[in-house]
Amino acid sequence: MNRAYLPLSLTLVLSLLTARSTGAEERDIFDYEGQRKAGPDVKKIVFIGDAGTHGPRGNHEFVAGSILLARELHAAYPQVHAVVYSSKNWPKDLSHADAIIVGLNHGQKAATDPDIFAAVRRGAGFMALHFGVEVNKGEAGDNYLQWMGGYFETFWSVNPWWTPSFKEFPDHPTARGVKPFSVKDEWYYHMRFVGDMKGVTPILSDVPPLNTAGKEPSDRGGNAAVFAEVSAGKPQHMAWAYDRPDGGRGFGFTGLHRHENLGNDGFRTVLLNGVAWVTKLEIPKDGVPSKTPDKATLEKVMDDAKAAIEGGK
Repeated sequence: MNRAYLPLSLTLVLSLLTARSTGAEERDIFDYEGQRKAGPDVKKIVFIGDAGTHGPRGNHEFVAGSILLARELHAAYPQVHAVVYSSKNWPKDLSHADAIIVGLNHGQKAATDPDIFAAVRRGAGFMALHFGVEVNKGEAGDNYLQWMGGYFETFWSVNPWWTPSFKEFPDHPTARGVKPFSVKDEWYYHMRFVGDMKGVTPILSDVPPLNTAGKEPSDRGGNAAVFAEVSAGKPQHMAWAYDRPDGGRGFGFTGLHRHENLGNDGFRTVLLNGVAWVTKLEIPKDGVPSKTPDKATLEKVMDDAKAAIEGGK
């Protein structure tokens, strides 16, 4: 194509598109040093995904999910540099991080990590996904309450498979552009939240069917408190935003056992909005834009994650 003969307006559009594409490519999601050296005008997001899965391929694919989200954030925000670490290559320096996002097979290591603690105390945003929202009661649980306002507490929270229907959303930046959706996942609920839920805004809520919560005490299957709430038709919260007293932000999201659910626009938009919000990025009125990944794309990103983990990322 010879741009010399194109109308000026079309040439400008093509130039902007080229620049946007080139910028995204230059921000390598595994260029840890490049992120550290980026200027103060660049928002630095650190994803930590568990290198292990949970069952067959397609379950607990947290590195793959992180890669997909990081790439979409690069496409949407020229001033963002997101990087992805697997749990086998745990980050040793988070002094530059504006936000830390963890998808782990249990969040205990993150909740007790001194570098994450220091980053959050400095003001970094914090977000946990699926099994990453569960930590042990005590020090780890107290940290999560401070960082994101809630966590999965055994013998209080439950982890059933079910299909909630998310129809109504609050007037909150993380709900922008989210249309009603319903997907089957292992949606944890009945989180342990801060007292009076002060600072917590529920984002995804529904009333679970009673068969998802047992009355007899068990570590993750039920207890009298959750059984009473569900019996009474009290909505439960599967995603929430937290305005910390120190001005920082936290976000919890209990779904994402199934990697394929990233193909659902509402599901994916809540995640992208959540990352953007804890990073203190401006969220467009229609939410963080992203492409709907087809099955081949979702399979490819799992291949990319496998190669990254095997390569020491």
